[in-house]
Amino acid sequence: MPDVLSAPLVVEFPFTRSLGPVQSAFLTGLRERTVLGVRADDGTVLVPPVEYDPVTANELRDLVELAPTGTVTTWAWNPSPRRDQPLDTPCAWVLVRLDGAGTALLHVLDAPGPDAVRTGMRVRIRWAATRTGAITDIACFEPYESEPDGAEPAPHTGEFTDPVTGIVAPARLDYVHTPGRAQSAYIKALEERRTVGERCPLCRKVYVPPRGACPTCGVATAEQVEVGPRGTVTTFCIVNIKAKNLDIEVPYVYAHIALDGADLALHGRIAGIPYDQVRMGLRVEPVWSEGARHVDHYRPTGEPDADYDTYKELV
Repeated sequence: MPDVLSAPLVVEFPFTRSLGPVQSAFLTGLRERTVLGVRADDGTVLVPPVEYDPVTANELRDLVELAPTGTVTTWAWNPSPRRDQPLDTPCAWVLVRLDGAGTALLHVLDAPGPDAVRTGMRVRIRWAATRTGAITDIACFEPYESEPDGAEPAPHTGEFTDPVTGIVAPARLDYVHTPGRAQSAYIKALEERRTVGERCPLCRKVYVPPRGACPTCGVATAEQVEVGPRGTVTTFCIVNIKAKNLDIEVPYVYAHIALDGADLALHGRIAGIPYDQVRMGLRVEPVWSEGARHVDHYRPTGEPDADYDTYKELV
């Protein structure tokens, strides 16, 4: 049995979104050290505020200003904070119901240890020294001895100078990927500039990349079959938006390619031909980058286009 590969993998991208009037007011308020909630149709003050009532679905615009103090409703101790979390020291994740609010806000509590945290404890906001209009403008919560004053939240217009209208939220997932026996063999074959799949012992279809089992019959696969290297474009799309950290000029074509001898199309970039001349049935071959462990792109072979009947089941 071949050695099974394992490697760290990071999936990371910036998520950019615009803000409606309620979220814009909430984040701009944090920049100005002001916490805003919104009153729902039943009178409950929701924090963070939402644009629409979660029960009636009516649009909500009745903003109110809340105190920076509140009560812990539940918590969990975090002994080892991860990268980019609010605090780099052990802390508690807490749900805090701010005074006057009917819902709780998730954030961290700066406490010396789990023995110093309890449900029902009173806390207050510690503001960040530099604020930009984000939830991180609340640096954390900290213990605070006080009693709720019972006052009703004051109405607020939600109007600020230079309001925040959009945010960029980085998304990142760090994990260790183990592809398994079948895909480990597939990856190792790519190092030799070969493409291998596995044949199902029942339906006899060859799957590339191999999955270790037939998705149709549900039985294990073990028989390796070398396919390609040439193949046929079954369908494709034209990419017009340039991806971050991807050094490919737009527009370019990304296609599903049925390698000769395979019963499942894989995807790859098409180059060596104007993007508007790529078509279904185009015969292509792989181009390998120097020293790379994978195909860089596919280019036309110069052969006549494949007949539709030869690949229609793979579209």
